[in-house]
Amino acid sequence: MADMTMEDVLHPNAYVPDAAFPNAPRGWSRAQAEQIARADGIEPGEDHWEAVRSLQNFYAKRADGGHVNVRELHDALDERFHAKGGIKYVYGLFPGGPIAQGCRVAGLEPPAGAADKGFGSVV
Repeated sequence: MADMTMEDVLHPNAYVPDAAFPNAPRGWSRAQAEQIARADGIEPGEDHWEAVRSLQNFYAKRADGGHVNVRELHDALDERFHAKGGIKYVYGLFPGGPIAQGCRVAGLEPPAGAADKGFGSVV
């Protein structure tokens, strides 16, 4: 449980993380993620959830304050889905940008450079 606090220990029913998403940010829920995805025109399937888990895991490894680099995150998704077509496949899952849109669904702050406010998502 990556984001447990003393409050969670004292009041264990206050926060119940989803076991399928062990590195999800505190307060994130699959139900909320489904609403976000559907609002973006995405009907989430297992590969969407695998991408969400991959993004959350990547961020969790940098929980010590390490900088999240958009290129490293892009490459990690490309490698994770290599057998299905790599990053091109992930763009099919998240047409608004696998990092910008994927992070939004995953409850994560996209790294700098993932979106251009003037042009929309770039990655």
